[in-house]
Amino acid sequence: MAASRLCTQFRDVATRRGNHAAVIDDHESVTFAELLRRAHCVAAELTERNLRGKRVALLARQGSPWLEGFFGCVLSGAIAVPLSHLHPEPEQRYFLEASHAEAVLASSDYLAHTQKLSDAPVIDIESVRARAPLSQTDAAGQDVAVILYTSGTTGKPKGALISHDNLAAIANLLASAWQWRESDVLLHCLPLHHLHGLGIALFVSLLAGGSTRMLQKFDAERMWEAMQDATVLMGVPTMHKKLLDAFDATDAAVQSRYRSHAAGLRLVTSGSAALPVTIGERIRTLTGNYPLERFGMTEIGVGSSNPIDGPRVPGSCGQVLPGMDLRIVDEGGADAPPGEPGEIWIRGPSVFLGYDENPKATDEAFEDGWFKSGDTATYLDDGFIKILGRTSVDILKSGGYKLSALEIEEVLREHPAVQDVAVVGIADETWGEIAVAAVLSRPNREAELDEDAVREFCKERIAAYKVPKRVIVREDFPRNPVGKVIKPELMRQLAAELGGALRD
Repeated sequence: MAASRLCTQFRDVATRRGNHAAVIDDHESVTFAELLRRAHCVAAELTERNLRGKRVALLARQGSPWLEGFFGCVLSGAIAVPLSHLHPEPEQRYFLEASHAEAVLASSDYLAHTQKLSDAPVIDIESVRARAPLSQTDAAGQDVAVILYTSGTTGKPKGALISHDNLAAIANLLASAWQWRESDVLLHCLPLHHLHGLGIALFVSLLAGGSTRMLQKFDAERMWEAMQDATVLMGVPTMHKKLLDAFDATDAAVQSRYRSHAAGLRLVTSGSAALPVTIGERIRTLTGNYPLERFGMTEIGVGSSNPIDGPRVPGSCGQVLPGMDLRIVDEGGADAPPGEPGEIWIRGPSVFLGYDENPKATDEAFEDGWFKSGDTATYLDDGFIKILGRTSVDILKSGGYKLSALEIEEVLREHPAVQDVAVVGIADETWGEIAVAAVLSRPNREAELDEDAVREFCKERIAAYKVPKRVIVREDFPRNPVGKVIKPELMRQLAAELGGALRD
């Protein structure tokens, strides 16, 4: 089998960019050459412990230790299972048990915690830096490099098997599409147990020879200050909204400094959920460009993107990327006509291998080589794609109509008292389903969110059959670690609150 492109490219870029900074974290700046040396030390330790082909969990500080641990795994032929410091212990234990991890790599600040999680041997990443490094590897491109667990927004997380060549393909496709430069500096705070943070952000920067400034977690004020030295910022809508909130909360002098920092960004991207147009337009005023939206998920990497040059279509995830094939398929399995909704099916070099120990889910996810994404979308003009929502939770069937929860949410975000909104479908004897809008109020404006008044607001902007039947004000939504609303849990909560039954 062909050798791992991921390993080959990592070695090549580390040799070419040797003395340049690969990663700058809160503790140190590490060059490409030193990062490669440290990764080879971890690889030697794993090889000595006969862990090639075995699952090795990773819980490390976001920065050099995490990269050392991850590339130590792939260079040795072990399979990395990233854990997250954002998860509570029960979830960390679940991923350790579900993956059958035979060892755990940990940075020094997580050693004591990790030793409580599992009986598997724990390896201190920093302690092996002084040992003799591994000089070479024969990992194959189709070998599994990493197991990432799906976000669980539509059900119990499943382990996605992602190969060495899948990760290399993601990095190469996006480095080309987004014109990545070795002079680029990525400002990074996304969690690394998630493909957005790992493959779409970190590996694009690393394998293109750019530098990455890594923060352990999102902090709006620190992000604004660190933005001064960055050229690229990747985030999720929740993160962008919190950055804007922090901007609004400070004084004119600080805002002036923040504006200067934002103006230096050549690229801001948004993914993992739909970006409200109101947020996108505000970012445009600060950076000069509308954020670049794209369509991606754990199982596929990225399949489509707005252009780096040329007009971007707000609310669209762009056009299919070169090297990927994408269809929008109707319920009969045929290509949906332009303007009509259907499910995104996709294939290409970044599409994952399947679900770990779950052949039934794998078989159900593919059709004649196409991965069935579970996302409903439609074509706009010029091949641009608009996501209407997850087929299972964002497409509602009410009174014979198909409703897009995302469309209703976008309208409600225009309401001056609405801080955030999530729309779900609740089973109803008369309508089949009713659209229920859960809203978060802006400070001291809850009185403006009277249900009848909000519904009248919607009636002035969308067809009557799309107007939510109920509007519920909440303190917050159930969310996953990247801020995405866990709609099945929200549905359960609202159904119980309203005394209704959940839809099947």
